[in-house]
Amino acid sequence: MDAQEVAPLPRVISGMRPTGALHIGHYHGALVNWLRLQDTHDCFFFVADLHALTTPQAGPLEPHVYDMVVDWLAAGVDPERTTLFIQSRLPEHAEAFTLLAMDTPLAWLERVPGWRERAADDAGARNYGFLGYPLLQAADILIHKGGLVPVGEDQQAHLEFTREVARRFNHRHGRVFPEPQALLSQAARVPGLDGAKMSKSLGNAIGMRETPERTAELVRAMPTDPQRVRRTDAGDPARCPVWPLHEIHTDAATREALAAGCRTAGIGCLDCKQPLIEAIQRLQAPWRERGAELAADPKKVHWILELGVERARAVARKTLKEMRAAMGLSY
Repeated sequence: MDAQEVAPLPRVISGMRPTGALHIGHYHGALVNWLRLQDTHDCFFFVADLHALTTPQAGPLEPHVYDMVVDWLAAGVDPERTTLFIQSRLPEHAEAFTLLAMDTPLAWLERVPGWRERAADDAGARNYGFLGYPLLQAADILIHKGGLVPVGEDQQAHLEFTREVARRFNHRHGRVFPEPQALLSQAARVPGLDGAKMSKSLGNAIGMRETPERTAELVRAMPTDPQRVRRTDAGDPARCPVWPLHEIHTDAATREALAAGCRTAGIGCLDCKQPLIEAIQRLQAPWRERGAELAADPKKVHWILELGVERARAVARKTLKEMRAAMGLSY
């Protein structure tokens, strides 16, 4: 290698379905990892709007797409160091999906965890798009030759499916794709206001750009240790739905003092909640500031995505050309 040449960074690819404005569970569960990766990898992060169409939608996707991207940028995802794009703006994804489908056995799709259960429970999911969801995911990764894919332990089966698709294509047509590897992430499981996993659909979420007043209101209304009925009753943090949020947001010294106060009834539940409220509000403050600037200049967000689309398209077109040539479709 020439002394002035720099080895390319390993490429990471990850996407999110457009659900609109994000909550702090999305931040701790995914965005924190994205922020770390953008310092050390060639990151492709995309809005998975085609995937969103596999289930019924309550309204147009466009507002959800841009609200979500604003939260990415507000959290610190840097479009100068990452490639941000909207999946459907690259028809190369759909063409790669079609070409890969010609070699993918139906049985591979039917055995993917979750398909049979979802199809049995939800009539709206009984469509080819939902059945083919894992193959479209594979196309998303392979069209950009993603070498690493951030996944949790429970998602490794989906990535193994992608590797099987790549191996089969390479065996039948000639080597085009690297086999992507899992980049295991210890994604935080962020509890919601009711103790269940935080989710907008459950109505138990705190928005990333929630106002300080609303954040305080939501946390103060959270249930606490059910055995601490009176202020003078001693409590146990292990029984309290608020405590897991403390473990994510407040420092060890604060938690130690609060736990001691709870167990001895030295403090009340609202006293315990106040440091948590302040910690979440501090986290939200820069997001709200950056988000307000971006929301006031929507053309800037659109332009960031347009530049990302063009960068991603250059990679996708090159791979698609290789796929077509390998399959004898280069005429």
